Amino acid sequence: MARILLNVGANRVSQSAIDAFNDVLTQKAMEIAERAVQIAKHSGRKTVHEGDIKLAVK
Repeated sequence: MARILLNVGANRVSQSAIDAFNDVLTQKAMEIAERAVQIAKHSGRKTVHEGDIKLAVK
C-alpha cells in the first residue's frame, strides 16, 4: 500500500495512512466483488469472469 502512495508522489507515508488506504481499498474491492458475483449469477454462471469485474466497476 505504501508503494502505491509513494509511486504517485508521496515523499513519506505514515503507518496510519497505509492502514486507512488498505481499509478503503478492501471495502471498495468487496463491493466490486459482490456486484461481479451478482452479474455472473444473473448470467446463469457460477464462475466470475473478467467481463463481470469490468462491468461491476462501471
